[in-house]
Amino acid sequence: MAKTRVPLLGEVKRLLHLALPLIGTQMAQMAMGVTDVVMAGRYGAVDLAGVALGGSVMWPVLMVMTGLVQALTPTVAQLHGADRFTEIGEVIRQGLWIGICGGAIAFLALNHADLLYLSLQVDPAAAAISVPYLRMCSIGAPAVMCFFCLRFLADGTGYTRPALFISVAALVLKVPLNYAFIYGRYGAPELGGVGCGVAQAFVMWLQLVLVLIVVTRPRFDFTGWRSRFSWPDWTRIKPLLILGIPISATTFAEMGLFSLTTLLLGRFGAEVVASHNIAMNINGVLFMPALALGMAGTIRIGFRVGANEISEARTTAAIVIATTIAVALLGSALIFSLRIPLTALYTTEPTVQGLSSTLLMFVGFFLLFDALQAAAVGTLRGYKDTRVPMWIALFSFWVVGLPLGCTLGFGWLGEPRGVFGFWIGLTIALGVAATSLSARLWRLSGDSRRIVALARPEP
Repeated sequence: MAKTRVPLLGEVKRLLHLALPLIGTQMAQMAMGVTDVVMAGRYGAVDLAGVALGGSVMWPVLMVMTGLVQALTPTVAQLHGADRFTEIGEVIRQGLWIGICGGAIAFLALNHADLLYLSLQVDPAAAAISVPYLRMCSIGAPAVMCFFCLRFLADGTGYTRPALFISVAALVLKVPLNYAFIYGRYGAPELGGVGCGVAQAFVMWLQLVLVLIVVTRPRFDFTGWRSRFSWPDWTRIKPLLILGIPISATTFAEMGLFSLTTLLLGRFGAEVVASHNIAMNINGVLFMPALALGMAGTIRIGFRVGANEISEARTTAAIVIATTIAVALLGSALIFSLRIPLTALYTTEPTVQGLSSTLLMFVGFFLLFDALQAAAVGTLRGYKDTRVPMWIALFSFWVVGLPLGCTLGFGWLGEPRGVFGFWIGLTIALGVAATSLSARLWRLSGDSRRIVALARPEP
């Protein structure tokens, strides 16, 4: 990414050059989750519910751990923009130590999910699928953490296409592996929904192998990341954790609420969980472009801040937000018009189809809020602003969203609204988060002194 002052149209093109591969990457990763839901759903409603419950634990755990190393992207981007190339390698080496520790924590957490299910009184039939599913997935946890560390090296230096190619390759492998282990084909055991976990572990290790092939190419030698071995260095790890822990907490705030909602809905039976998961999956697919735009904003704004292009960075932030709103409105229109045929792709059971298509009416409204808050969070990370977004997310989702959802859903102050009460809580929480984070971005992007303070040189 060259350091030049470019007109508005040129900046749009540069941002899209980063964002389009990331959109494809996120869509491919989301497609793997959709593949699990669709293929498990075709096997049976209980297996679908079990995989949904397993995903509601696995993805928050992995994303919280990944948040610890997501500080690598803005750090690498700012060092790249400042021409401090040799420092990038040491940052990546220290990030790998964080990733290894995070992978070990994720492995342990996924192997003890049965305790969580017992405490929340989750449907035993669904939990019987979910627990072994998570144990299979845990085998790939260390690999996926190291994969993200090395992927952020490529992303942070402006090469976002490798992540796309790797994600597509993983998806291509995931489908036949799912088929083999769910239905017992090609000599594999018939494991039902648990087979999705076996396939996921294979895919996680494949992604690590592929990213190693990418980042060992001469193109990345300028960073010196593999020029020598480094033991853990607290002076390098500390600033990464100062950025990464709030990112992790922000991720937990949203994904944790969504996952806890799924677990709480387990009290209403497998059909409700399945319907909820289908609606959330469809929302997730249409949410991916906004998430990718926020990630592109992290990279591009980090680069521009590193290059001391403060006013130009604000223009980039405005482009990210405007593009996100346009894409989200298009997604909402698609949901309203296609919600019935979309749900039919997931399940053939009429009750599940009917409830999930009704829930998609909520998605049509809150997709805009979800997209806007994700883009704002990603853009703020380019400025290395992670603490205030963390507090906004925690307040929006856990002080507003969770109590409101439980109150309406369980009928603590009136008639129980069930799953609809929880979705009302989610929608309002996302609205509060989107409004607050957008206001924070607007104020920060115009405060050059604060931006420089946040971008202080790493030790």
